Amino acid sequence: MPELDARTLACINLYAVLGALENLCEIDGEARRLASVRKPISVGFDVKDGPSATLTFQEGKCTLREGCRDCTIRLPFSSCEKFNGLIDGTVTPVPSRGFLHIGFLLGRFTKLTDLLTRYLKAPAEELTDPEFKEKSTTLMFYVIVAALSQIGNEDFIGRFSASHIVDGIVQLSVKGGPCAGIRVKDGHMETVKRRPKKPRAVMEFESMELARRLFDGDVNSVACIGTGEIRMGGMISMVDNINRILDRVSVYLA
Repeated sequence: MPELDARTLACINLYAVLGALENLCEIDGEARRLASVRKPISVGFDVKDGPSATLTFQEGKCTLREGCRDCTIRLPFSSCEKFNGLIDGTVTPVPSRGFLHIGFLLGRFTKLTDLLTRYLKAPAEELTDPEFKEKSTTLMFYVIVAALSQIGNEDFIGRFSASHIVDGIVQLSVKGGPCAGIRVKDGHMETVKRRPKKPRAVMEFESMELARRLFDGDVNSVACIGTGEIRMGGMISMVDNINRILDRVSVYLA
């Protein structure tokens, strides 16, 4: 298995992991409170030879957009490795803009990322609470579907699989739960975190419980397809290649 690519991991950490703050603010009351600021505050991440994006907080919501030209607080990173160090807790960034708003960065923003980590790396005892477990699984779903596109666009193995996906949208969903689309055009993948109108292919998990077991590695997706617990429809070749990229997601998010 090839080593993990630092740029791919940086894209996953920014667009998939930190990007899940959008969804956290949608489903968690404490997160909405922390994101409720009088004037919009935006935190930009600018990674040399890597991704660049801005998280904006306003009225209890969080939105992610490309680039960080107009951000309130700008956090520059000299390499993808340095940015990845921020996520694993080994690097402390120094803002190049927005020192007057450092209180937000060290206060509300840090509390939001700590809350996200609590959901994504939940200890077993917390998962005994059904409501907490559902929120945790929902956030894991959105991290995974966002990571799919980053791996399909950046990772050597992922790009190979993406190049074999015909143009169109693949719907990934949990029955009665979260839903997203993977839009593919000329081998380029883009995750849209809402239900697509006209998917060309569909992959749906039977339940939130099944999704959780899959995310935790307790069951095999191929076996679940055989039992009908994972439903596939439409252009099956699209789903097959998405599944190949999904194998790489578990490597990067391990």
